Amino acid sequence: MKIATWNVNSLNVRLPQVQNWLADHQADILALQELKLDQDKFPAAALQMMGWHCVWSGQKTYNGVAIISRHEPQDVHCGLPALPDDPQRRVIAATINGVRVINVYCVNGEALDSPKFQYKEQWFAALTEFVRTEMAVHPKLVLLGDFNIAPADADCYDPEKWHEKIHCSSIERQWFKTLLDLGLTDSLRKVHPEGAFYTWFDYRGAMFQRKLGLRIDHILTSPELAATLTDVTVDLETRAQERPSDHAPVIAEFDC
Repeated sequence: MKIATWNVNSLNVRLPQVQNWLADHQADILALQELKLDQDKFPAAALQMMGWHCVWSGQKTYNGVAIISRHEPQDVHCGLPALPDDPQRRVIAATINGVRVINVYCVNGEALDSPKFQYKEQWFAALTEFVRTEMAVHPKLVLLGDFNIAPADADCYDPEKWHEKIHCSSIERQWFKTLLDLGLTDSLRKVHPEGAFYTWFDYRGAMFQRKLGLRIDHILTSPELAATLTDVTVDLETRAQERPSDHAPVIAEFDC
């Protein structure tokens, strides 16, 4: 089984790239974030014509998440139960071929002294409780998406510059660790314990060409799924295309 995550930074702009990527990579499940389109504007027909099943939670201008899969998704859920009035479309979960998939576009937070950072803290607490509940029901579970957290200095091109800045602060890294403490495995670090595997590169300053990025897109797996993990890759070729997203897809492969 091949499971991937990709923040596409506007599906309207990137739909041809997504279609080509699906045809080339033949993933079983692709989680998308930052759709930036209304619910009724999702290009379901175009993807269904290619043989893909789709579930999504859209939002104009910002946010929006989707799961594209070979098998029909079951038991679809959107949002976080602990934040029932949250208008931001950031979470969609579904069971696909026996695997519970939770796709997240986590809050950015802007800066540590911003009100948006307080929202990020509340949001991660709500996410942790949701995942805890889901793991109790689903032995095979994957939590994936854009977490907007680089878990360690190795996941940042310049740890000194980013020290205690947004994405790299100690408190954010503790939130990420709290998720792992539920029993989840950081799939990339299980396969590649060391080395730079950046998934996001700022459009400004030719950061991709200079290989200066952050690893903020993750695939976290439950113990039963982690036991079957065989490989994890970051698809930098897609990030190198014309008019790319600022994120690269991350792909995990499982022997199941």
